[in-house]
Amino acid sequence: MKKLSCLVRAFVAAGAMALQFLAASSAAALDVPAAKPTIVLVHGAFAESASWNDVARELGARNYPVIAAANPLRGVKTDADHVEAVIAAVQGSVVLVGHSYGGSVISAAAAKRPNVLALVFVSAFAPEAGESAADLSGRFPGSTLGSALAPPVMLPDGSKDLYIVQDKFGKQFAADVAPAVARLMAVSQRPITEAALGEPAPAAAWKTVPSWFIYGDRDKNIPPAALAFMAERAHSKKTVVVKGASHVVMTSRPKLVARLIVEAAEAKTAQP
Repeated sequence: MKKLSCLVRAFVAAGAMALQFLAASSAAALDVPAAKPTIVLVHGAFAESASWNDVARELGARNYPVIAAANPLRGVKTDADHVEAVIAAVQGSVVLVGHSYGGSVISAAAAKRPNVLALVFVSAFAPEAGESAADLSGRFPGSTLGSALAPPVMLPDGSKDLYIVQDKFGKQFAADVAPAVARLMAVSQRPITEAALGEPAPAAAWKTVPSWFIYGDRDKNIPPAALAFMAERAHSKKTVVVKGASHVVMTSRPKLVARLIVEAAEAKTAQP
């Protein structure tokens, strides 16, 4: 009997230790942070993926996985399909960030992707379905882009590629960027088709996906009044207007842009 009693006490003690271990393990599991969403950065017209370099560096320092997607700039639906394929290849959740015309692209691309937690519009269009970038820009005064464009480049299929005249690029597109950097941006600019700027948006994901906006008050490509209108219409969770900033606020103010992206990624309202 004495041996049996000892065995019972040993068994009970072992069970208690096991329960304590399980409880501790469960608590530890609860303390493990959820995987961070992947930030997908989408450039706009007359820019390219490297325009996100400084923002990507800031996000990487905060341990966010980042993809700077190559936007073809051929047409809203075509480009949205391309970005949607990038999103589909990502494991886990995504925060989509679009600059300029890239805003039209991310809004269309996110419409069928439930893993997109938030949209961030950086000096970007947020069109309603059926609206085009040209519609929205022309609705408000202030854009001087038309007078800064070079003669169109005629493509074999009859479409037209648009570029900004290199000598006008800095003043028009990147007035608050160091002149040497702006000159390199002018040389490496990616053209957009004329048709893409006039193509109606097929969808408006900002209606259902939480959205954040940041833009400069000296934007000469998209009138600041148009950007303010789109942010208000989208019920922006937070809108940051950067005093003195040009159209490429992600290049001239990367820390501010990265900070807003992180805020969007961490916001409870961005969770499904």
